[in-house]
Amino acid sequence: MAEPGTWRRCSVCKEPIALHATYWVCNVSTCNRKRTALAFCSVNCWEVHLPGANHRESWAVEKTAPGVPHSVDTPAPAAPRSREPRRTLARPAAPPARSERSAPPDEILIIASRLKSYVRAKSGGFNTSDKALAPLSDLVRQICDQAIENARRDGRMTVLDRDVPKS
Repeated sequence: MAEPGTWRRCSVCKEPIALHATYWVCNVSTCNRKRTALAFCSVNCWEVHLPGANHRESWAVEKTAPGVPHSVDTPAPAAPRSREPRRTLARPAAPPARSERSAPPDEILIIASRLKSYVRAKSGGFNTSDKALAPLSDLVRQICDQAIENARRDGRMTVLDRDVPKS
């Protein structure tokens, strides 16, 4: 159980952080996950975690500890949420009919540099025209449509490798 008047302990020096006290957190999201939830009693303690964290760019964010302590068994409070109402996504009972959905965009699905590298390596030096990307993307769309139908037929909402038709 936490000491009276203590919110949490510093993640580095293990000194107590008092209720309503100022503390610091790292701005990097991986340091603020529910499971990690790093909290530092000073900017100096925040700086101690940087060499092991390998952040490209980070800074300490000043916060105020809540007025209610929590025990060791209770997870740390989550980061403050925005004041927007919470939206939940409900899975539809059945996917909408094709005519109700907007058609997927006809954008290029193939990574040009990877395709060109593959063709050059496989052929011994052939080049690849950029105009080959559109028809290859159309073939990928057809294969994906078949895989979607196979998953739908099996009653799943996830396309698996076994849904992709074999060539």
